[in-house]
Amino acid sequence: MARIVCTSYLFPDQVDRLKDAGHEVRLHQGDGPIPRERLIAELADAEAVICLLTDRIDRELLGAAPSLRVVANVAVGYENVDIETASERGIVVTNTPDVLTEATADLTFALLLTAARRIAEADAVVRDGEFPAWGLDQPLTGTDVYGKTLGIVGMGRIGTAVARRGRLGFGMRILYHSRSRVEAAERDLDAEFVPFDRLLTESDFVSVHVPLTDETRHLFDRDAFARMKPTAILVNVARGPVVDEDALVRALEEGTIAGAGIDVFEHEPDVHPGLIRLRERVVLTPHLGSATRETRRAMAQLAVDNVLAVLTGERPLTPVN
Repeated sequence: MARIVCTSYLFPDQVDRLKDAGHEVRLHQGDGPIPRERLIAELADAEAVICLLTDRIDRELLGAAPSLRVVANVAVGYENVDIETASERGIVVTNTPDVLTEATADLTFALLLTAARRIAEADAVVRDGEFPAWGLDQPLTGTDVYGKTLGIVGMGRIGTAVARRGRLGFGMRILYHSRSRVEAAERDLDAEFVPFDRLLTESDFVSVHVPLTDETRHLFDRDAFARMKPTAILVNVARGPVVDEDALVRALEEGTIAGAGIDVFEHEPDVHPGLIRLRERVVLTPHLGSATRETRRAMAQLAVDNVLAVLTGERPLTPVN
């Protein structure tokens, strides 16, 4: 029998899977993230932890968990986990890729369309009883999406899924910048691999899908926004710190770019007050990329699959170290 700590709610059927395998499951019952002191105490004799991106699994915590064998992170990214220390201690770290690709790509395009067609603003106007008169230049006029140029920064699984929606659903020209060329996207979607600067200068919509690294932190800074079209819209569903929010607010206020759809924030859960203040062609969502019932269940199942595999001496399905 192994002791398994879950830092947040876990679907009952997945808890049952762990218990049916003979393991003890400790669930955090409170609202919000588990307090760090409690997590350290819980992991003192635990062999597995199922955690979220908001849980900081660092050297101190790993050092206080001498029996820990597996960290199952319920997310694609794993910058919250000290991979080097985990590897040194022989602890397997896993993530949940693939299962959230389509849901995140759906939200990406929802943000793009909402900002372009000013849907959130229009909804607010109707609810406030200020239905505008129809006219050729009426208020809340948006911009076309069909046939425009979509720039993908990071052509991984999610970036490719967004490009597929843009090309096949909206007849968009696809430019992309990534660490390496993706021949399948070039073949199937007519995507063109271009330097970052060219992507910025030619794209009508720029969609961000890179992991957070030292190289990508503040990739979108004041200089990057200055190279974008004044009619361009930025969409970020990757990681908040990839975008310098001070620079983004300034670019939006000064008309350097036209709009933004933002699902992730530099200092989550805090949101830059300038973004809160801006309403025109700016839409904000609280990190909902994978937030569908089906996807969250698939993520939980994959995390449990990984834990059960490691605890039985098998290779996990999606290891990252």
